[in-house]
Amino acid sequence: MRDPARQAQAHARGGSMGLVRVVITRILEDIAVALAVGSALAMLAAQGGRFSDRLDIATHFALVFLVLAMAAALMAALTPKSLLRRFTLGAAALAVVLSGLLILPEMTRDTQPVSRDGGAELARLKIIQMNTWSGRNQTMDETADWLVAQDPDIIVVEESSRRFQRALEARGDYHRTCDPDDRCEVIIYSKPTPVSGGLPRVREGAYFPATRATFDAPGGDFTVIGAHYTWPIPAGPQQQQSLRLTKIAELYDRDRLIITGDFNSTPWSFTLRRQDEALGLSRRNRSMLTWPAMAFSRWNIHMPLPFLAIDHVYAGADWKTVSVERGPSLGSDHFPVIVTLALSPAD
Repeated sequence: MRDPARQAQAHARGGSMGLVRVVITRILEDIAVALAVGSALAMLAAQGGRFSDRLDIATHFALVFLVLAMAAALMAALTPKSLLRRFTLGAAALAVVLSGLLILPEMTRDTQPVSRDGGAELARLKIIQMNTWSGRNQTMDETADWLVAQDPDIIVVEESSRRFQRALEARGDYHRTCDPDDRCEVIIYSKPTPVSGGLPRVREGAYFPATRATFDAPGGDFTVIGAHYTWPIPAGPQQQQSLRLTKIAELYDRDRLIITGDFNSTPWSFTLRRQDEALGLSRRNRSMLTWPAMAFSRWNIHMPLPFLAIDHVYAGADWKTVSVERGPSLGSDHFPVIVTLALSPAD
């Protein structure tokens, strides 16, 4: 005969386990639907970035919402079949499609011109673009060691501190070009001697830290501009900075122009797409995630992977791309971008 006491205990355990399953299922359903609906609404609003700078703010996080929507779909798939499950999966699918509409153009765009022979017979220029994170980078000596070891022809840095300047200048034989009026926040370090430097004054747009250096080269001079934009929040100032950069760029030979910097703007945004078109230059890095490279903010937040592509390198038609790669984490919250370009023979 069965022991009634044991039967009661088994029934109680079964009831408890059933209750746990119900609670877990309810939690999964609630989290999944919240993520799916939130992502779908955010990406739906982001489509308005075509006509609104405020709505364009959401586009910068398209990759984040894509991942959240996929996570929501996975969680929903683990729950029992129901109307809520179908609704959640539908919202997640909508978010994936809408975020894909923002991301895919960058993934598939042409980054021509490219040096087909690796630049072996062309004059070559190696450039490193890096935001050094000002005084919060505690590894300036190691950063300077790495930069010098790469043996670049030109280094463009943003958020440059005196400590970083001393560290790099003690190790490398580089010419320094910067604007002392903004305390050399943006610096162009170069092996070749600049023939001129400094930015012209333009009326249009809003101020941003920047500098310019022009160099002699076969077939004519070429110009490098380094820039550092503000955040896209609030809307407006970054777009005005982009207008100013466009007006500055018009003053130089576009075919031989190079512009690099921390633009705090992702390629999924309509703001950066408009800048790409207005500059008339080819942005040589594609979908390269450069932030964050380490713990950031006053709360020391750690992220396992970078999720924003905000550091960019543009170059004119006379420059052919040899290679584009992301450097290692060096104590800054940005990864460096390493670009090697080949100057085509003058026509």
